[in-house]
Amino acid sequence: MTRIGAERAAEKRRRALGVPEVVDGDAGDEPIGALPAETVEALARIVVVLDHTKDLVNIAGVARVMMNFGLTRLRLVKPDEFDTWRIGGIAHKSQRITEVATLYETLDEALADVSFVVGTSARARTAGRSYTRPRDVAAQIAERVHEANRGTVAIVFGREDRGLTNEALDRCHAVAVIPTDPAYKSLNLAQACLLLAYEVFLALGEGARPLPKGRRATRPPTQEELEATFAALEKGLGAIDFFKSRKPESVLRTLRTLVSRAQPDLREARLIAAIGHEIKNKIDRKG
Repeated sequence: MTRIGAERAAEKRRRALGVPEVVDGDAGDEPIGALPAETVEALARIVVVLDHTKDLVNIAGVARVMMNFGLTRLRLVKPDEFDTWRIGGIAHKSQRITEVATLYETLDEALADVSFVVGTSARARTAGRSYTRPRDVAAQIAERVHEANRGTVAIVFGREDRGLTNEALDRCHAVAVIPTDPAYKSLNLAQACLLLAYEVFLALGEGARPLPKGRRATRPPTQEELEATFAALEKGLGAIDFFKSRKPESVLRTLRTLVSRAQPDLREARLIAAIGHEIKNKIDRKG
């Protein structure tokens, strides 16, 4: 299939599956999942290219990685095997990626419309290359895909047993080398893809999103509420003679430092206060 024919077929399948169309301007107002529209647009300008992949399991692993990090465009150059149904059994829901993937006879066809090509290699070659680290090249990729007029970026991975050929590396503007233990440099294809995709995801700003909070998380306590917590603790500890051989002010100062370092929310602060109340109530009932 020619490049143009492959892209048209892929776009038709992509629309049918609800994957955003690949365009130079607006990728739509609706983001995929929780990703901002701007990030979706940027990620849609990145293609992952697998060159002569041997094992279908590795294609599945790459598809899963792509779903993890919002990438939607997969190109395959003469894989030894390719079956979307079998891949779906390995990587759940990966049809969203594989059914819109495009297949090519040569790497040149797969890269024909690309303006920036990033290759990957586990070892230095005889010929001089523009070697770089994933984090550094990810910043370059992010800068390019944030601007629609700078074209498509390709991240290319070679065959599992030998990586990219010298001829393939000749087509790369940069070659990312992932630092590993020199005694065992080789990474699984999906692992290498994950590291590159993760770094690009962070470079696009997604690492700045707030971490999840517990379902019961509440607002921070006010100073008045914290003072009530410390007062309850002091009464509870006093009821069990905890201060008999200790200075109350020293103990309370240490507890204040501990609680301040923990930065409890209101629910947690009230739980600490409840401990003090229950201790005192237990002792009062016995008395």
